[in-house]
Amino acid sequence: MFDKAKIEEIKKEVAAYETKWEAAKAKAAEKGKKVERKEKFFNVSGAEVNQVYTPADIADLDYNEDIGMPGEFPFVRNVQANGYRGKLWTMRQYAGFSTAEESNARYRYLIESGSTGLSCAFDLPTQIGYDSDDPIAEGEVGKVGVAIDSLADMEVLFGGIDLGKVSTSMTINAPASVLLAFYIAAAEKTGVTPDQLTGTIQNDILKEYSARGTYIFPPVPSMRLITDIFGFCSENVPKWNTISISGYHIREAGSTAAQEVAFTLADGIAYVQAAIEAGLDVDAFAGRLSFFFNAHNDLLEEVAKFRAARRIWARTMRDRFKAKSERSMMFRVHTQTGGSTLTAQQPDNNVVRVTIQTLAAVLGGTNSLHTNSKDEALALPNEDSVRVALRTQQIVAFESGVADTVDPLAGSYYVEAMTNRIEAEALDYIAKIDEMGGAVKAVEQGYIQREIQDSSYEYQKEVESGERIVVGVNKFQIKEAPPEGLLKIDLSVGVKQAQKLGEMKAGRDNNAVQAKLVALKEAAQGSANLMPYILDAARVYCTEGEICNVLRDVFGEYTPMQSI
Repeated sequence: MFDKAKIEEIKKEVAAYETKWEAAKAKAAEKGKKVERKEKFFNVSGAEVNQVYTPADIADLDYNEDIGMPGEFPFVRNVQANGYRGKLWTMRQYAGFSTAEESNARYRYLIESGSTGLSCAFDLPTQIGYDSDDPIAEGEVGKVGVAIDSLADMEVLFGGIDLGKVSTSMTINAPASVLLAFYIAAAEKTGVTPDQLTGTIQNDILKEYSARGTYIFPPVPSMRLITDIFGFCSENVPKWNTISISGYHIREAGSTAAQEVAFTLADGIAYVQAAIEAGLDVDAFAGRLSFFFNAHNDLLEEVAKFRAARRIWARTMRDRFKAKSERSMMFRVHTQTGGSTLTAQQPDNNVVRVTIQTLAAVLGGTNSLHTNSKDEALALPNEDSVRVALRTQQIVAFESGVADTVDPLAGSYYVEAMTNRIEAEALDYIAKIDEMGGAVKAVEQGYIQREIQDSSYEYQKEVESGERIVVGVNKFQIKEAPPEGLLKIDLSVGVKQAQKLGEMKAGRDNNAVQAKLVALKEAAQGSANLMPYILDAARVYCTEGEICNVLRDVFGEYTPMQSI
């Protein structure tokens, strides 16, 4: 891409520039002056940042092979040929709290405010397969998301919302098959057939073992459930994204940008391999795989991260798995701004952080986006802060101009060099994981967990030493009054939800319930695809806890390593 003679000239110019600058620094030091804020500069991930970048930093870049045109292999610039010029990214707001009734009201509010997609948050009991009346759920019902115990709750959650027209993302993993079944059954009740549904189920269990913790079953049966969803949806729910392979939680746990890319794509490789081994054709399911990334504070590194991930995934699908369809090679990604970057101190500062992160995701070419609200370090967001978060996306979309051209930072010496660096680091990690036998083995050996923990520890040390400044936390503090107007979930929500659940159980056909649970258990003991059995159970109002307990009896529960 660059003339070799010119590159050599530029290298000489850079060397002369650096020599001159070092002399200037030395002269200033003799006079007791500092001309730079720090001895060395590092980005959020700990990579050293050069004073200046030139074509010499990307001298080996081949435009056609390494960048290409938007919508064309290797999809570095965007998976869509015209980027956001035709259609903006889907603007989602992650919401769900208390009861299905209250969450339904929030969803309607978001749609009326201009949100173009819904993103469901479930409470902790729902995430780990327990009903609201289970003793283990006491005190947690409705707290970090909405409580969904059965089809009855799902019907209320989406009451008055046309599921044939709205795109819904559900952040649920271990019991993903159950919640998807509830959603399909709820849609059927309103006349919307499975082939009309659009949305995404997170369904990413590997990152639960390494970064988040809401697992139920051991890895092998968990992988079976995931590939069963792939197979079922490819035939029955063809517009549904069957998995959202999540780097978001890996980053929230403390990883670097390169680790987020590496561990996410390693998990993706494991899912593709498992599906192929289960007999599925790669091009039959790979086009419905999607990813979920974090947008952190380092604007330019984040842009490079998205670009590197698209290049790695395209080449992996083409070269490793021999995919023929271009759609199978496309890294389609939903993004959420970085929750772990938000501070309880001076929460208004979070509006600025989220704006920078929104820009990073858009400049990086995200396909959909959720913006965190300023008060999420303190509580579930109230309506006012949710509106500001959504307006942040809308202002970037309609007023900033960054959505008017595709991949506007392409060709930046720094961004292209950063893209190459992240790609190289991520590929090194993927190679190590391959040597271990894949992502499942790497998780079982604690390798991924250790790497994330080490990176998190290094970052926290920098914050506590003051080497890394977090505005309002370790510098620029002010005296603040206690926060007001925070959303709080009363413990009475759990009591009311358990009461509703009891009434539902009393009114359903319990003979049909038992028959469907027995059929599910027999299927789980064999090798059949479990999704039709779970859907049958959902239709007769079996609860999530009942379905998951059947699977617990057959599969057992995962016990993490005691030490890593």
